[in-house]
Amino acid sequence: MSKYDIIVLGSGPGGYVTAIRASQLGFKTAVVEKENLGGVCLNWGCIPTKALLKSAQVFEYLKHAEDYGLKVKDYEHDFDAVVKRSRGVAEGMSGGVKFLMKKNKIDVIEGFGKLKTGKKIDVDGKEYSADHIIIATGARSRELPSLPQDGKKVIGYRQAMSLKKQPKKMIVVGSGAIGVEFAYFYNSMGTEVTIVEYLDKIVPVEDDDVSKQLERSFKKSGIKIMTSSEVTSVDTSGKGVKATVKTKKGEEILEADLVLSAVGIKSNIENIGLEDVGIVVDRDKILVNDFYQTNIPGYYAIGDVTPGQALAHVASAEGILCVEKIAGQHVDKLDYGNIPGCTYCSPEIASVGLTEAQAKAKGLDVKIGKFPFSASGKASASGAKDGFVKVIFDAKYGEWLGCHMIGAGVTDMIAEAVLGRKLETTGHEVLKAVHPHPTMSEAVMEAVADAYDEVIHL
Repeated sequence: MSKYDIIVLGSGPGGYVTAIRASQLGFKTAVVEKENLGGVCLNWGCIPTKALLKSAQVFEYLKHAEDYGLKVKDYEHDFDAVVKRSRGVAEGMSGGVKFLMKKNKIDVIEGFGKLKTGKKIDVDGKEYSADHIIIATGARSRELPSLPQDGKKVIGYRQAMSLKKQPKKMIVVGSGAIGVEFAYFYNSMGTEVTIVEYLDKIVPVEDDDVSKQLERSFKKSGIKIMTSSEVTSVDTSGKGVKATVKTKKGEEILEADLVLSAVGIKSNIENIGLEDVGIVVDRDKILVNDFYQTNIPGYYAIGDVTPGQALAHVASAEGILCVEKIAGQHVDKLDYGNIPGCTYCSPEIASVGLTEAQAKAKGLDVKIGKFPFSASGKASASGAKDGFVKVIFDAKYGEWLGCHMIGAGVTDMIAEAVLGRKLETTGHEVLKAVHPHPTMSEAVMEAVADAYDEVIHL
């Protein structure tokens, strides 16, 4: 039996990052993977979707070339080539993880891993043991009883990334990050898209102003949006799909080539031996302490299988913290109130901290500032004037409570707010930090100035 210090079950952005940090700390490390190194994120999630979205963005530029004083004739998109490019990007990234495993002397055990008692893992009939086993098996597309996925006419995100033929009409059920990203991509490619959202606004976890702005932008692009609506059944017996949608006004039948179910995720915790070992699970999540230990000594869990936010960067941070704690380092628990969220549709969305509604629900006296990109020189020059930066501060102490952005490139700007909040930066300190002009990022400073009645360009 092979013996390790640490075995990581799963090689997604939680698992492979955890394994690398463990190796850096001197642990003899192995990672178990049943499919492709890099997990869903690199192979079927974060990375290939961004490749699709970039193709859509370039196609949008071609469509609007005359807005920039350019003339482009006879342009068209090749849907198959767009998908192939995305798959190529994913394969390249997965190959990069393979290189990192070799560089860091981490053993890659291929196969389906199942936990056993005594700190062991069975991988397709062969046993491995370790002093510490870290579960990082991630999640998959969640299925609703009223919307069973057949992989052909009712699909999840994996199929949506690699369709052989572009649909003429598509219904997207759910308007979280996955739903709106695919809605934007397919709409840009020329598919007629309808979003059906159960709650009363799209991107429901975001600030209300952000949600309203995205709805305006999407409708302007031709995407149909149905909020406070629910798909109660689908009929796939015909050539396409007929979806019965329950709305406030009654039932409506929508017809399309296919339905994309984007209603959240389901943790991959089945058949991995949790029950055999006695690891406690509650509502589809493995329960852990602040440093990701389960109730059974020697077994840990990170990422989408635990109750924290199901985001790649959260899984990576949890894994690093977990192994540093195992190594005896002094580590602080992760601040889940300062985790940035990013959505890569167009316009992009990025946020961190409390929304305006959440801050007011806590009874806080707040200062709110907002700066529209329509007043930004860089945004005007770029032809990307949709959106804004919104900041929320505690009126008494100046604490930066939240930051919400929607616009071009804002996913690359949100880190300023994350770092500022981490360092307990006040509004006045942000104001006195000189921001470069002309940039999209100076909108952060301008929004803060608006909160304190010092805004210059409004």
